[in-house]
Amino acid sequence: MTDTDRSLVAFVDRRTLAQILLGFVVAGVVLVLFAVGIGTENLAAVFSDAEYRWLVLGCLSTALCLVAWGKAWHVVLGVAGIEESFRRLVGTYFAATFANYVTPLGQAGGEPFIAYVLSRDTEASYEESLASVVTADLLNLFPFFSFAAVGMGWLLWDASLPAAARPLAMGLLALAVGVPAVTVAGWRFRERLSSGFLRVVAPVVRRLPRATLAGVRERLADLGSAFDRIASEPRALVRALAFSYLGWVFFALPLYFAGQTIDLPIGLLLVLFIVPASTVAGIVPSPGGLGGVEAALVALLVALTAFTAAEAYAVALVYRVASYWFAIAAGGIATLYVIRRS
Repeated sequence: MTDTDRSLVAFVDRRTLAQILLGFVVAGVVLVLFAVGIGTENLAAVFSDAEYRWLVLGCLSTALCLVAWGKAWHVVLGVAGIEESFRRLVGTYFAATFANYVTPLGQAGGEPFIAYVLSRDTEASYEESLASVVTADLLNLFPFFSFAAVGMGWLLWDASLPAAARPLAMGLLALAVGVPAVTVAGWRFRERLSSGFLRVVAPVVRRLPRATLAGVRERLADLGSAFDRIASEPRALVRALAFSYLGWVFFALPLYFAGQTIDLPIGLLLVLFIVPASTVAGIVPSPGGLGGVEAALVALLVALTAFTAAEAYAVALVYRVASYWFAIAAGGIATLYVIRRS
């Protein structure tokens, strides 16, 4: 076993592995109960004439999405002064996506784990990796809210946004305003936030045998320096943002292809609203939002289309195969490759 293997095993301890397995088991039971409640016969009827070539296109779209987001990472890392070949980094990004998708609450806070994987596979320090990951995630929020706003605007203009979906739409609107505001405020008052964080963690650090407050302060300073270097190149960040938008197009398209797979077309403008909305609604303590995203998709499709519950669930399952399970399979292979080459 190499040093990287030992470090990865140490990072993912038995408790985390147990949580991951438990999350998959619980989510699997929820999905099965959901299918039984809808009626397995009804689901079988929906899938009877499925054209799986569309599912292949959905998987391809997911792969292109990850490549585009990996390129955004590549640009951000370049700004941070970390030279890494794009081909090598794509494999690392797929592996990091695997880690994010199998970790409970990974969709809501998997950045530290992804930064760890990136720092182990590149010349970047953990602080530089974390700064690049957080920056890339923030850039991805722009297309997230842009596409949601376009889809929501069309629904409002068409007067087809039902009352049941309006709280979620308002939640997206609040996030679209609130997240940029919090980001700007956090950047402007970063020194005060750093000082406040040190005061909060000081009592805990003093009780840890292998940690010192000076070490934590140094890590925060390194992280701040990494953010400063990234922010000093706005043109490069615009390039990264362009790849983020491209990635989001490919991220949304699998839902369109899922509808085509079982001959239940979904309008592209509707897709632009449902994908971000289901992502927000699907933040549950399970790997990759498993169970929560499917339930959110069914609720949104039933509310916004003429689909039955069985048809909506069938679309949700196909979509998740293309956007989630395919990413896990590809990312798992990439993870083995990353460990082997390290």
